[in-house]
Amino acid sequence: MNGVLPRGGPRASRLDRLYETDRPEYIDSQDHPERQARVLRGLDRVHRLTGGHRTVTRHTLALAHAGDTSAPRVLELGAGHGGLARRLLAADPSVRLTVSDHSPAVVAALRAGDLGHHPGAEVRQLDATAVDAPDKAYDLAVFALSLHHLPPPAVVRVLREGTRVARRLLLVDGWRHPAYLSAVPLLWLTGGAAHVHDGVISFRKMYAPAALRELAGPRGADVRLAVRFAFPGYLLAVAAA
Repeated sequence: MNGVLPRGGPRASRLDRLYETDRPEYIDSQDHPERQARVLRGLDRVHRLTGGHRTVTRHTLALAHAGDTSAPRVLELGAGHGGLARRLLAADPSVRLTVSDHSPAVVAALRAGDLGHHPGAEVRQLDATAVDAPDKAYDLAVFALSLHHLPPPAVVRVLREGTRVARRLLLVDGWRHPAYLSAVPLLWLTGGAAHVHDGVISFRKMYAPAALRELAGPRGADVRLAVRFAFPGYLLAVAAA
């Protein structure tokens, strides 16, 4: 794709372009392990309080079982703290789940915890932009609440790789809107200053539906994409080759 695509989409307003940022987050760096752990805990608390885990779990299982698949093979990319993985396994023991993250420290923590010993889960270190798995090895790949960490060229690679290794790819992230900044007090209560730092940057990095459609289109990944809003403030995108 030519040029740098604004995260608000190719026709994003000037204000939206000013709202955007490329500042790094603690969660994207290996230099701040204590702050990274604090942010991961804060994210888990926020999604439990707002019902985010329930929303993502429900949509993941519905897509995983599409086509009457009795024991769906699900790949979670960017698993982070493992909150979604635990809920998927608890809600549906038939799921065969591969839990993955690109961070060696995060993967080590997942392996050392309950997910590393769960009979229905396999923990792997995988890069969502270059997945070490055969074509159509999974019924569904899910990449939840991590897409905004990636620049546009990497999002294109996720779309291509997710739809290569799985029949469908579910992307879940926040809905791009400045009103998200009103959640700053909640971020402070759930994770302190580190969570506020990463949360505000995340809000400004979210992709609008128009941007994702452009990245999924013929000039990008060239995959089919359906995008919609889900309560209380999530973007759901389903991609297929």
